[in-house]
Amino acid sequence: MRLRVFPLLWISLFLAVFPFTAHSGDTLFQYSTIDALLAGVYDGQLTNGELKKRGNLGLGTFNALDGEMVVLDGQVYQVKVDGKVSLAPDSGKIPFAVVTSFIPKQFVPLKKAANLTELTALLDQNLPTKNIFYAIKIEGRFPRVVARSVPRQSRPYPPLAKAVEKQAVFTFTNVEGTILGFRCPAYVKGVNVPGYHLHFLTKDRKGGGHVLDCSLENLTIQIDPIHQFTLVLPEDQEFYRLDLGKDQSLDLHKVEK
Repeated sequence: MRLRVFPLLWISLFLAVFPFTAHSGDTLFQYSTIDALLAGVYDGQLTNGELKKRGNLGLGTFNALDGEMVVLDGQVYQVKVDGKVSLAPDSGKIPFAVVTSFIPKQFVPLKKAANLTELTALLDQNLPTKNIFYAIKIEGRFPRVVARSVPRQSRPYPPLAKAVEKQAVFTFTNVEGTILGFRCPAYVKGVNVPGYHLHFLTKDRKGGGHVLDCSLENLTIQIDPIHQFTLVLPEDQEFYRLDLGKDQSLDLHKVEK
């Protein structure tokens, strides 16, 4: 696929916030929007190979909503609804993804978090501002991680809130792995997920998914503040015809929880 650059298809936001200085590597790259995914646009043109050129850490999904995506150490992993994990082929295409070239600049020691709510509260307490983007990576042994994946969809595609009704939920206990993802500011509502969006991959690369809950003990949270945001929008009639003026916050809440 050849990406063409148009003023309306690329958005770059440069945010300089003390004490961090914007660096060329501090870029969040995103393909399509979360509201388009919520509306059932599950086929995109960007390939996994092209996505890997944009960052080494991230998340998303695959065409036809065929599982959850985890991008870790420059590799794109596909967690299917049966729980099996495989490396996604470079030629495979995606409808939505977010990646960055992760370079941690802040380290937060975590003694204990009983659940995801406690984890995100601790993170919020340690971030200098809520008005920029952050990439997050937590490696180690987790007492518990609850993750999900979604089944491949057939046309006509249902909205995402309907599709996740048939999600598969996996509970991992005393497991080594990596939780990773992003915190996005409130003003990107409709474009990305405001707040936290996290995925998980086991160390043995045999399990993972979208994080629904987790507990953590004696780990270090790695944080990369991001000051530049690049958005590439799909070039197809399905996306063009969408009504993206509707507030889909309730559907997003259902999907994320």
